[in-house]
Amino acid sequence: MKDKTLVQIALYAALIAALGFIPPVPFVTGIPITAQTLGVMLAGIMLGPWRGALSMALFIFVVALGAPLLAGGRGGLGVFVGPTAGFAIGFPFAAFATGYMALWLRRLPVFPATLLAAVFGGIVILYIFGITGFKLVTGRGWQDSITIMAVFIPGDLVKAVITAVVAQAVMRGLPGAVATRH
Repeated sequence: MKDKTLVQIALYAALIAALGFIPPVPFVTGIPITAQTLGVMLAGIMLGPWRGALSMALFIFVVALGAPLLAGGRGGLGVFVGPTAGFAIGFPFAAFATGYMALWLRRLPVFPATLLAAVFGGIVILYIFGITGFKLVTGRGWQDSITIMAVFIPGDLVKAVITAVVAQAVMRGLPGAVATRH
């Protein structure tokens, strides 16, 4: 890998870590509302599928080593057996799906293409992992797990819009910086 690629992967791993320092908003389900899914969406859009997935895999690896980088200062192997484990495990897959969808839609204008890609990868794919993990850890049924997670979708839709706004702004100033638009 080129040095530039390694720096980009590390930078987006650091971005999602920084987003974890924004205090999570506690929620009645026990699952906090966090800013980190925004980082997952941005990694996929800005780095493309493979580098985006690698940046999220690096982040998850560092968390597994014990770094308290998940929202609320959580880290270590214990996070992979909690109710949000599926989301953390899904970060690399969601970033990959977001980047892949953005490449597939690159003939569309930047805003709608990146918005659709962020919704697909950062919500649909990530929630498949998150809901499955929640169901497995808590023992709740599919319907309960889906209902509990559905309350987070409006906030994640806002993050998808923010991702599209950022991508559009970066395309105007630094078009080469958005890997999914080449």
